[in-house]
Amino acid sequence: MKAEVWVKTANVTVPYFDLKAQYGLLRDEILEALDRVSQNATFILGEEVERFEQAFAGYCEVKHCIALNSGTSALHLALLTAGIGTGDEVITTANTFIATAEAIAYTGATPVFVDIDPATANIDPERIEAAITKRTRAIIPVHLYGRPADMDSITEMAERDRLLVIEDACQAHGARYAGRRVGGFGRAAAFSFYPGKNLGAYGEGGALTTNDDDIASMARSLRSHGESTRYLHKYVGYNYRMDGFQAAVLNVKLKYLEQWTAKRQAFAALYRRWLQDANVRLLEDPADTECVYHLFVAYVDNRDKVRAELEKLGVQTAVHYPKPVHLQEAFSYLERTPGSLPLTERACEQVLGMPLFPEMTEEQVSYAAHCLTEVVGNK
Repeated sequence: MKAEVWVKTANVTVPYFDLKAQYGLLRDEILEALDRVSQNATFILGEEVERFEQAFAGYCEVKHCIALNSGTSALHLALLTAGIGTGDEVITTANTFIATAEAIAYTGATPVFVDIDPATANIDPERIEAAITKRTRAIIPVHLYGRPADMDSITEMAERDRLLVIEDACQAHGARYAGRRVGGFGRAAAFSFYPGKNLGAYGEGGALTTNDDDIASMARSLRSHGESTRYLHKYVGYNYRMDGFQAAVLNVKLKYLEQWTAKRQAFAALYRRWLQDANVRLLEDPADTECVYHLFVAYVDNRDKVRAELEKLGVQTAVHYPKPVHLQEAFSYLERTPGSLPLTERACEQVLGMPLFPEMTEEQVSYAAHCLTEVVGNK
């Protein structure tokens, strides 16, 4: 669709995200589910959690799902069940939320950051090889924005060098690589159900998925104070349990996830169509992947100025993430300096998240895309 057929509408507001709209559509089902938990008084773990674990494991095409209180906890337990600890190194990307690296640090291991492939914003497998040392134990690829990482290259490298693979799938519910759902490629995978995710709870929530019986058993124990049975503790564990209310909400929402994903993908296609002549750079979707578009991002110059102009036009945007993890003060002990990951740093300077949620309309997508084109100009 060419820009000349677009007619600007006065007083239009396009929110970046709108959870209230989703709740309005699901209100009766959600309230019924929450009431069921209250009536049964199963507030911690319980039937709703077990039901969700079975359903999400089936959805992800894996053997086990262990429901937890956050995606960060899932990453932590995935590393612990892999035996990662002090003295080990784990290779990952700095173009991610800090939780990816935090979980590595929790175990006493050292995060080792490598640069991204600018075409996808995911970790560049070609750069992983150079970062491997005798202390390297694992690789954590992040399926950023819902776009699967290059799992063939990563898993082949890991097998060759006897490394473990742990997927950070916190933004990629339902994404596929070579026809398979993410969450089952590595030793374990972590998902987040933070409210803004494609599958979001009404509070914190997460899950670990795996096809390994021993990992599943250990993770179930560790999430509940290391218990083997009630009041018998095999490990020094954690309080990482999912509560019944969050599982109840997720059980309602999981039924709609495929429908919501299809809408995200359709809106992303519209963005691509309407931004084809705009002075922006868009990420690529490799032929063997299915992106679920947790976010739709464009890369622009003078990002903060562009955001301000879009806000004036009623288009809300967001930035994921303005400062890469390797330059965060929390990881200053790693002594990484500006310029050490130039592609990651450039992406963080330019990234702009456009409005994208299943309840928006084609008109809103069109308006947001054409406003962006108006602000940045054509190529």
